[in-house]
Amino acid sequence: MSAEGAEPGPGSGSGPGPGPLCPEHGQALSWFCGSERRPVCAACAGLGGRCRGHRIRRAEERAEELRNKIVDQCERLQLQSAAITKYVADVLPGKNQRAVSMASAARELVIQRLSLVRSLCESEEQRLLEQVHGEEERAHQSILTQRVHWAEALQKLDTIRTGLVGMLTHLDDLQLIKEQEIFERTEEAEGILDPQESEMLNFNEKCTRSPLLTQLWATAVLGSLSEDIRIDERTVSPFLQLSDDRKTLTFSTKKSKACADGPERFDHWPNALAATSFQNGLHAWMVNVQNSCAYKVGVASGHLPRKGSGSDCRLGHNAFSWVFSRYDQEFRFSHNGQHEPLGLLRGPAQLGVVLDLQVQELLFYEPASGTVLCAHHVSFPGPLFPVFAVADQTISIVR
Repeated sequence: MSAEGAEPGPGSGSGPGPGPLCPEHGQALSWFCGSERRPVCAACAGLGGRCRGHRIRRAEERAEELRNKIVDQCERLQLQSAAITKYVADVLPGKNQRAVSMASAARELVIQRLSLVRSLCESEEQRLLEQVHGEEERAHQSILTQRVHWAEALQKLDTIRTGLVGMLTHLDDLQLIKEQEIFERTEEAEGILDPQESEMLNFNEKCTRSPLLTQLWATAVLGSLSEDIRIDERTVSPFLQLSDDRKTLTFSTKKSKACADGPERFDHWPNALAATSFQNGLHAWMVNVQNSCAYKVGVASGHLPRKGSGSDCRLGHNAFSWVFSRYDQEFRFSHNGQHEPLGLLRGPAQLGVVLDLQVQELLFYEPASGTVLCAHHVSFPGPLFPVFAVADQTISIVR
């Protein structure tokens, strides 16, 4: 016999008190057979009993073990209920508020852009607003569904916990060790999963993106908001010559000795920054690039390093610059060493740049064909400067 407690003998039939007796021996059921999972008497558990060789322990020990398990389970259920309550109280309202806020911002963006070209795209406006509303409704419905789901889960957990507490309070040892509902309720509670982050609860900003709207909007912006950008002569590389109006850069294979070196000047790569920086709002400018087969146009942070031949000063090869580039017939968008090829069949004569810091969007556009060449969405750090590089012929800023 394998006994987990003291081995039962003829005089070990005393148990927790009067109660059901063994139908075979008439003795108190003071032992528990782990193999048959039922209470037995001392005679059943003895050397000549039917449970000989089984895993035997005292009934009160088994009851105490179950009590401890119930207490542990109740504590876990309480913690799970607290976590779900906190999720419903703290996370879901924030999700709902963010969805409403983002939907409002998206709606304003659609209306703002369409106001510039309303006579041409009334139907597009209606379609996009309906998509925003539909996405807002979807996010809101998902959140409502989550609320209902977790309310039911909390109610179920509370019911399970109440039932377990009732067993703990009202059942004696023998009733407790025979109660199979303990395991059923524990398994049912374990089947209720904890809340998980889901994109279904978030508003999808992409619902406002429309190729037609972007194209018409870029055309309107470049036609009405192009700014008078001029180059900061203190930043011009010694391999570049700057025109008197500070709008044209011309590449030279020979390093100019006339340029006084300073902390703002690029001393190796043929780069230059504009004198104006932007921290918020909508901005646009146009560059004439038809005479050059090697150039870069875009924006850069004021933290862009200026000295040396490393990638940290090379436009598009660091975290401080975002540029459209051309090398012969290769066109790319570059940032932080990541280069996105652009399948252009020919080089643009003019390159429009639109920077919308309200929605953190940088867009490159060809005015002649009305084509959006590249659009990039990112959270830009700090003020941004228009940036230029040329390694062949000339590029010029066009107002």
